[in-house]
This record gives sequence, structure tokens and C-alpha cells, in this order.
Amino acid sequence: MNNRIKLYTGILILLVSAVAFFELSRPEPVDWTPTFNETHTKPYGLKVFYTELKSAFKDSVRDVKVSPYEFLSTLYDKENSSYFSNRNYIYIHKEYRPDEVSTQELLSYAASGNTVFIASENISNTLQDSLGFSITYDFSFKQKGRISLANSRVKRDSISVDDGALSSYFYKLDSLNTTVLGYQDFGKERINFVKIRYGKGYFLLHTYPYVFTNYYLLRDDNYKYAEDALAYLGQNAVFFDSRDRKQLGNSPLRFILSQPPLRWAWFIGLLTLLTFMIFNAKRKQRIVQVIQPLPNTTVAFIKTIGNLYYETKDHTNLVDKKITYFLEKIRRDYYLETTDLNDKFVRNLAAKTGRDREVIKKLVDLIIRLQSKPECTEEDLLQLNRAIENFYTHNNERKEKQI
Repeated sequence: MNNRIKLYTGILILLVSAVAFFELSRPEPVDWTPTFNETHTKPYGLKVFYTELKSAFKDSVRDVKVSPYEFLSTLYDKENSSYFSNRNYIYIHKEYRPDEVSTQELLSYAASGNTVFIASENISNTLQDSLGFSITYDFSFKQKGRISLANSRVKRDSISVDDGALSSYFYKLDSLNTTVLGYQDFGKERINFVKIRYGKGYFLLHTYPYVFTNYYLLRDDNYKYAEDALAYLGQNAVFFDSRDRKQLGNSPLRFILSQPPLRWAWFIGLLTLLTFMIFNAKRKQRIVQVIQPLPNTTVAFIKTIGNLYYETKDHTNLVDKKITYFLEKIRRDYYLETTDLNDKFVRNLAAKTGRDREVIKKLVDLIIRLQSKPECTEEDLLQLNRAIENFYTHNNERKEKQI
């Protein structure tokens, strides 16, 4: 049995090792994700374009690793109320979707005499409205086609493309300020490259950014097309909108995360909040159930008993109980013996309470008379109650005067 287990274990180890070997030795699959990152050698990266760009413009290329607004606002000359002119700004990506402030900054930058080159198949509505053009998609689903320039001298430097199923193109242009520079043909010729005058400068707009990626520039002589397209920029300095940075998109925190001090403050604040929540959760006492105290039903009980005696008209019993309770209170409060309700008792009670002796004498005589009666009436009960209440009222007034 042990030998069989060892055999099975050895076979399992061999199988796992074989699978691991084949997985590690297998070449990595090609990543066709369109990153448009100038450091990527992926098919849809811009490594080749960026290298040739720095060579063509004699190293006068400056990377822009922040938003257009953050970068261009530093070039604004407040004394002359304008930007430095004769500069180029290049943006290549699948989508052009910066915030409204950055778009307005680019428009102001071009109006000061600079050129903005944007290669994107999806351009923001703000820029479309400002420059008077519109973009739509060709839904012919024809994969293969050609992209060429309008200039007859370089028309031969066209590019054959094989992934233009949903390519975009210009279908509405401002003819007074727009010059058509190039076309694309996926069954029908469409405009895909234009030059739009804006203020003292220009916008060069291209709707098929993939022709500037590694995949196309390394095929045949396609690099000539990119050279011809960039020739419209001239030999001025270039600001290249870099993709080699953390993309924050339109997040409200994009500026905070782009600044190291603010970024650290943000992360420390989140860590502090998380620590507080953890410790607060541990120290949190469970909710203590509120137990309602038992209600005091003594008064209700007395009222019920009183109503019972009153309805049964048992006045004699009530008189006896009222006398018994009164005498018990005398014994407890004044420490007097109530066995014999004689003159001595009257003198002692009057001395301790300060009440008139004649008043106490009348109360004691009433008690003696009621105790001797076989049957008491309602009038007897009311008379006794008034006499006792009068006694208590006088005593309470005396105590308040003493205080």
C-alpha cells in the first residue's frame, strides 16, 4: 500500500512539473490592447513613433505628464496676456476626453499662434462645437481599406489597414476655416484628416490614431505616412501628451493624487479613518436593552378598594379602617400609646402637635363615639374624614412655619 502511494505521488509530481514547464516555456500571447503609451512595445503602443519624433525634432520634445490645463497654464504670459507661440502640442489616443477646463486651455493655446495635433477617433463635444465640426462612425463593417493624404505629391505614401470596421470620420466641417488633408477608404472615401484655423493657430485633427502605433509604423513603408502627416507641424518645439502616467480620468481627486504632498495627506487621512473605524468597532458596547420599571399601582389599588367599599355602602368597615390607620400613624409619628383614648392621651397629643386641645378632644370623642356605634352611616364617615383632614392640615401648616 505504501509503495502504491509513493508511485501515485511521483506520477502526480511529474504531471504538475510537466504542466508547469510547458506553461513557463510557452511564449507570452501578444497584447493587442490599444494603450497608446510611448514606452510600450505592444502593437498598439507608441514606442516607435515617440522615438522617431524625438529624432525628427532634434530632441526638442517635452513630455506632458499632467492635464493640459496644469501644463499650459504655466506657459501663459500674464504681462502680454498670451502664450508663447510657434509651439506644437501632440495628443494621440483612442479618445480625447479631458475636462472642460483643459479643453478651453487648449483652445486658448492654439488661438495664440500654436498648433495642436490630436489623433483620436472620439473627440469631445466641447471641441467639436468650438471648431465647428462633427464626427460620426462608418458602420460598413468592412475590415480592409486605405488611408491616404490629400496632397498629390505624397498621396502615394498611403497605408493599408485591416481593422477599420468601426472607423470614425468627419461629416460636417466649417469650410471657411477648414482644409482637408487626408482621407480613408473602407468602401467609400471619407475625410479623416483636417486642418482647422483657430485664432492665430491651427488644430490638426486625425480620426484614425492607430496609424501612428508600432503595429503600422513597422510594416512596409508606412512610416512615410506618419512623416508626411507630421510635416504640417513644422520644425517647432513639441509638447507630447504622455500616456506614461497614472490615468486619473475625470476623477475629482485627479489633482490631489497628482501632487505628492496632497497624495500622502489623502492616504494618511484614509489610513487614520480606517484605524479609527477598526478600534471604534471593537470598543463599541452592545446596545443595552431598556427594561421598563414596574408601575406603582398602589394608588390605583387604593382607589379600587375605596370604590369597592363605597359601592357596597359598607360605611362601618370604612370607619373602622380609617380609625385604625389614624391611630397607627399617631403611634408611629408621635410615639404615643393609643390603647386608652383618655384625657392624658389628649394632653400628650396636643403637646406634641401644638394643636388646640379642644380640637383634639372633639376628634378623640368622635372616634370613641363611632367605635361604640354598631352601625355607621355615610354622614358619620364624612364627619370623621373631615376631622382627620383638619388635623393633618393644621399639623402641616405648623411644620412649614417651623421651617
